[in-house]
Amino acid sequence: MKRVAVVTGAASGIGRGMAERFAAEGMAVVLADIEEKPLEKLETELTRKGATILSVRTDVSKSEEVENLAEQTYHAFGHVHILCNNAGVVCSRPIWEHTIEDWQWVLGVNLWGVIHGIRAFVPRMLSQNTKCHIVNTASILGMVKGPGEGIYKVTKHGVVVLSETLADELAQKNSEIQVHVLCPGWVRTGILESDRNRPDKQQNHKVESIGGISNAQLEMEAGMSPEEVADHVYKAIQTSTFYIFTHPEQKALVQERMENIIK
Repeated sequence: MKRVAVVTGAASGIGRGMAERFAAEGMAVVLADIEEKPLEKLETELTRKGATILSVRTDVSKSEEVENLAEQTYHAFGHVHILCNNAGVVCSRPIWEHTIEDWQWVLGVNLWGVIHGIRAFVPRMLSQNTKCHIVNTASILGMVKGPGEGIYKVTKHGVVVLSETLADELAQKNSEIQVHVLCPGWVRTGILESDRNRPDKQQNHKVESIGGISNAQLEMEAGMSPEEVADHVYKAIQTSTFYIFTHPEQKALVQERMENIIK
């Protein structure tokens, strides 16, 4: 039986890295992304390499579209072995300057996208009675505190605790599903340009006012490649590692926050 992996946000960045790695490992890969043309391009590239691919244009902020993704996946393959709830966006300004539209957009993709993925896939995966994995993409910013990226941090802290709770509840059921939460540091992706996919009804036309965007761009350009992140994810799946830190040195920041909490 060919193993099946589902990846949201698959057309670029970390999602693309994971999709390519899973395909290279001989898995059938279901590609989901809101960007249709890059999605089609990746499907073509991977298919030419001999991979079994299904692509489904999906806005993860919409429950009905994630449900459609699950339906198409199970109709095509009958099972899922790896689910990567990975799609993400960011916008940056002081937290009190964010509009309702900012909150709706970023929460909708980063947090609700994971929630929708869990609701659509976990019941189906439980009924499989086979060993499988869920990888939820958070961020090192989901484990630390500090100024900047307020909405993004809210969503990623939410993804971390959502993953922890999901793992504990599945363990209570003696489920074959293992959960992992990916907490990467700087990675060379296009997330700083994610506004390109922002819905018209959720636009904020004010210029982002945090000067750190340019610094973030420099940090990102010097960051880890998506392929390296995919290696970390694949290894974590093999070793049943829950917290996936791509930059282990950043655990010191997590420790600092924890120590401040328990003082």
